[in-house]
Amino acid sequence: MIKVEVRLALLFAAFVAFAAEPGAPLPGVTSAQLELFRLGQEDFNEVETAQEGLGPVFNGTSCGQCHSVPAIGGIATMTEVRAGHVDADGKFTALNGETLFSVFSIGKHECQIQIPREANVIARRVPTPLFGAGLIEAIPDAAILALEKPVGNADGVKGRASRVTDIATRQPRIGRFGWKAQHATLLAFSADAYRNEMGITSDLFPDELSPGLTARQLKLCDLKPDPEDVRSRVTGLRAIDNFENFMKFLAPLDRGAAGPDDDAGERLFAAVGCAACHVPSMTTGPSANPLFDRKRVNLYSDLLLHDVGTGDGIEQADASGDEMRTPPLWGLRFRRPLLHDGSAATALEAIRRHGAEAEAARSRFLALEPVEQGNLLAFLGSL
Repeated sequence: MIKVEVRLALLFAAFVAFAAEPGAPLPGVTSAQLELFRLGQEDFNEVETAQEGLGPVFNGTSCGQCHSVPAIGGIATMTEVRAGHVDADGKFTALNGETLFSVFSIGKHECQIQIPREANVIARRVPTPLFGAGLIEAIPDAAILALEKPVGNADGVKGRASRVTDIATRQPRIGRFGWKAQHATLLAFSADAYRNEMGITSDLFPDELSPGLTARQLKLCDLKPDPEDVRSRVTGLRAIDNFENFMKFLAPLDRGAAGPDDDAGERLFAAVGCAACHVPSMTTGPSANPLFDRKRVNLYSDLLLHDVGTGDGIEQADASGDEMRTPPLWGLRFRRPLLHDGSAATALEAIRRHGAEAEAARSRFLALEPVEQGNLLAFLGSL
């Protein structure tokens, strides 16, 4: 028995020692937290079936299918499709009450949903990386609110917090997860994604996402009664709880090896105005868990909603069609393609696409000497 315990301790120490590797847990996790992380990772990678609740419509069969590069928890080149209608007065309408239209269905073609003909706004979104999500969740609402710029700075950069009602606690919160900062907590984010991307309902989102399907179609193609994600008799946890634990303890990606031009590039990043939105760091609040207690989070984002000319036209939660959450840049060197729709192949292309609130910063970047632009891009390539 003692030999087994020693072996487990050595394995645990070895696992934590490699915490800098993509997909590893936060350094310093306890053995109990590591077990929650492992269970969550296992569920995150599980391939779902119709008998387990998949469908009637879906975009993927596992969380890991959309979050796998450079490791489980990252991104993928696949996209989801959203659509809506904007009238002549600029009023947005979610058709059939939803904006997400999944691309696959159970039961061959009987339950395939269609984008309504009246849709005149169609957008694609790539998955967001999840590394360091627990640290982002631990940033106090007040810290995000403190960065708001309702009037705007000298460059016209405004930025406002996304005010949402957290579906998990029913309390008003500040959103921070998703392209539109539509969720404040990892549990809500997990439950929403489980229902949206795989069609698996829970007590948080008990209704199927099936815009345009009839009751007959749902009966034909939805093989398991809702809610489909229920608590395990063994662990007492739902799948969404496991997803939450995996993301909570998932470590951020360490910054890459510093090059000779990175310091100069970081200074230029601030000088041209990029740091007005991509705030280099924030700090978590007081926590009983030492993993999250007043930790510096080098995320390069203010987590606010901005109009930088790359909006997707879809209104969601508190965000307008023009607004998107500032994407955190940590781990950027592992991320391609860029922007919400994956339309930018490189950081340079993404910068060139910026406008509106980011127009002044973009113009300053383009006015830099080529060697200075190279330094700034080298800095981004180190993140």
